[in-house]
Amino acid sequence: MSTPAPTPRQPEALYCVTGWPLAQSLSPLLHNTGFYALGIPAVYMRFAVRPEDFARFMDAVRLLPIAGASVTIPHKTTVLPYLDDMTAQARAARAVNTLYWKDGRLCGENTDVTGFLAPLAGRDLSRTRVLVLGAGGAARGAVAGLVGRGCREISIATASDKSHLPLAEEFSCTPVRWDERHDVAADLVVNATPLGMHGAHEEESPYDFSRAHLPAGATAYDIVYNPLRTRFLRKATEKGLACISGREMFFEQGAAQFRLWTGRDLPQEAREALDAALDGDARK
Repeated sequence: MSTPAPTPRQPEALYCVTGWPLAQSLSPLLHNTGFYALGIPAVYMRFAVRPEDFARFMDAVRLLPIAGASVTIPHKTTVLPYLDDMTAQARAARAVNTLYWKDGRLCGENTDVTGFLAPLAGRDLSRTRVLVLGAGGAARGAVAGLVGRGCREISIATASDKSHLPLAEEFSCTPVRWDERHDVAADLVVNATPLGMHGAHEEESPYDFSRAHLPAGATAYDIVYNPLRTRFLRKATEKGLACISGREMFFEQGAAQFRLWTGRDLPQEAREALDAALDGDARK
């Protein structure tokens, strides 16, 4: 007597990541591995949405409804007017990277803050001078986290020499001209720009460590996680700096999303899948 074929697991909930572009995202790998390992009948998909189509996407979130979503570049601030409520952490950052439902209301959270701070857990940030490169949604999460941890000396620079000004004013940070960013004596330099991300700008970096005036023991922190070894981090390593890759931030922000959506921790299988994907690319 033959053994009956296993019944395919049918998803009962739809989750997604939205942004533009989106091909480099490993969020589907992370969350789908977690769903499968825990036997949760859900699926997580990529929805690449152009900025001009974002309003229609948000209509779809409510119509379907989508059970939860990750929000990435360039929609982290654009999404705010479409929400019914936000957490205190999202309000502090004035940016949202996570959508979830509570009592029938569409809510926003910013787990970038949690993810960004995870690799810095053992550091006394009150004595750390930080230079943040970039002023988008990810930069907002980083700055909000730094301020929340008591960091009192944060400088911000962007190539436009103007897009960082509102962020600097909101958080009482020091705005720095782009051509003067290498003169900032920072203990921690954070790349919160998309430069270095897999794709057209993969071999670019927002910072030239050979021109920098950094103190001994300075650290370079790249929030870009794909590829794992960005040009920013490679050049920092050559100058003898300590380095933090975007892997930890990415995993921890994703783990916080998973807990918010399911009430459960991301299983070890999800971390192993992420590590295998990033380490495999790094060896190429």
